[in-house]
Amino acid sequence: MGSGGSAGRGAQLAAAEGPDGVEQRLEVRGRQVPAELWAQQGLRKLYLSDAGLREVPDELAELQHLRTLALDGNELMEVPEAVCDLPHLAHLYLGRNGLQGLPPSFAQLQRLRCLWIEGNFLAHFPRALLQLPELRSLQLGDNRLCRLPAALPRMAGLQGLWLYGNRFQEFPPVLLRMDHIRVLDLDRNRIASFPDLTGLASLCLLSYDHNPVRQPPCVGDEVQLVGDGAQEYMEARQERLQSLQRQEEEEGTEATPVSPEDGPEDGEGEFAALRGSPEET
Repeated sequence: MGSGGSAGRGAQLAAAEGPDGVEQRLEVRGRQVPAELWAQQGLRKLYLSDAGLREVPDELAELQHLRTLALDGNELMEVPEAVCDLPHLAHLYLGRNGLQGLPPSFAQLQRLRCLWIEGNFLAHFPRALLQLPELRSLQLGDNRLCRLPAALPRMAGLQGLWLYGNRFQEFPPVLLRMDHIRVLDLDRNRIASFPDLTGLASLCLLSYDHNPVRQPPCVGDEVQLVGDGAQEYMEARQERLQSLQRQEEEEGTEATPVSPEDGPEDGEGEFAALRGSPEET
């Protein structure tokens, strides 16, 4: 959540970028965004981070071409309705505010791909997120979540989910049905045991550090682990995989001779053995 007031901190700088890719800087004084900003309706990116804002004027909704909006590190107690009226918004940063939920109108952001809402006061998973088909990256760290909705797999495009610093007492079982998830961060929760996660075929990175687990979770051979005992686990796994590879290479160099009287004539047997059957290739 943002600190005190902007008085004593001086003016804060806002950054904006138009369709030409040129960045401009504007001063935010007394928690007020410069009025001339709202006249630039072609803006693509707007950064109002750490500006001490407690509200955002309705004129924000006039920036209909906005793709990226950063409102993190302010003092917002709720999501401004104007934010939900930005049809092209793809990247939204709302971390470190005082949010306890998201409005139903948040589901209007149908093109949203990346949402960072860490460091707030969310005790329940916002249901509006289940209606965002384009969402790929969801940052929910440092909130107050203790469970996830059964409908979470409806978010079929989600690839990265950050849940560190919440209040999970056990591994959320619904995550076992998130076949498409690539990055999963459950650091700093209260999870004492993890189920077998080898079924998560797309998983690339799992962070489980600072949980009361006694051994690393069981994951696929390609998954990078972060947590207590992870380094030893991955080293042992690498040794095992290398041993299997050497064994396969050694077996591959051994050729079984074909008896002339048993095999086809004119060397057809040797040729068939080298090329392999269609099922093998």
